[in-house]
Amino acid sequence: MDAVKGSGQRTVKLPDKRAERSRRTRERIVAAARELFVAQGYGATSLQEVADHAGVAVQTVYFVFRNKRALFKDVVDTSIAGDAEPVATMDRPWFRAACAEPTAVGQLRAHVQGVGGILGRVGPIMPLIAAAAATDPQIAAEWAADPDPRYTVQYAAAEALVAKPDVRPGIDAARAADLLYGLLSPELYLIFVRDRGWPPGAWEEWARAALTADLCIVPE
Repeated sequence: MDAVKGSGQRTVKLPDKRAERSRRTRERIVAAARELFVAQGYGATSLQEVADHAGVAVQTVYFVFRNKRALFKDVVDTSIAGDAEPVATMDRPWFRAACAEPTAVGQLRAHVQGVGGILGRVGPIMPLIAAAAATDPQIAAEWAADPDPRYTVQYAAAEALVAKPDVRPGIDAARAADLLYGLLSPELYLIFVRDRGWPPGAWEEWARAALTADLCIVPE
């Protein structure tokens, strides 16, 4: 990265244009792959088609991702995160802010909203993930991880939740994590939003109300 010194010898870093071009190229390839994977399926989509759709040479796709399996993982990861930054869900600002809420009611409101954003991005590719796992043993192995990364996230949220003063007596982290894991699952989200046509906001309101009723002491 280039630097320019002013009269006070202060160093000012200039944007790295090459890195920015690489980032944009990677984003174009991932966006093109996601669109084609959803439309055609993982198995039916070639890297040449992805390259053509992204407006790059197929050699560029191989250079950046090596193979289709690695590209697929990036499609899934960026769908979950909402961006290409290598930041785990539990280190994301929305997750930390939700856990820092002083009450369980407040945490659930923020947590359901944050998870809803993820499910809105991941929901459309859930059938794609299932189909890819059925045809590729390595992808299947990644999605059969134990413990389930989604449960790990929900358990961390549950641990913060049960420390709040308005949690129902007798609710421990395991019970809270199970409820978060089940009610905020992509499968249940798809039943309401895709199959039954609920607006995402209606699902969010229902999930928040259901979790609040089960986990929190709510004044009459």
